[in-house]
Amino acid sequence: MRSVKSSQDWQALTQLTQGRPMVVERVRLAETGIAIEGAFELPELARLPVEDQVFIATFVRGHGSIKEMEQVFGVSYPTIKARLNRIAGALTFVETDPEPRRSDVLDRLGRGEITADEAVRELEARK
Repeated sequence: MRSVKSSQDWQALTQLTQGRPMVVERVRLAETGIAIEGAFELPELARLPVEDQVFIATFVRGHGSIKEMEQVFGVSYPTIKARLNRIAGALTFVETDPEPRRSDVLDRLGRGEITADEAVRELEARK
């Protein structure tokens, strides 16, 4: 029941802020009672409007099935795709396998972390 209450509290908070930027200034670990104070930005997903948060939660719960999303929300495939694209545009994505930049390879070579042959191979492997 705690997660339902937390979810309702979160929805009330996001409706209260109406999408305006919010900074959390105190965090308390419930199990230990330890509190940390400072200025903490909310994660990007938490900054989305509550409707988009519900949409993403439903998408994840449905294992990314657009067909299921069509049924749940009663809208068409293009509508689901357009909403996903809009939400994706509001988020910053981390490159999971970034290609090394030329300057990074040369910096590593300059520090002696890689050999000249290794640097050449890395630079040639770049797209």
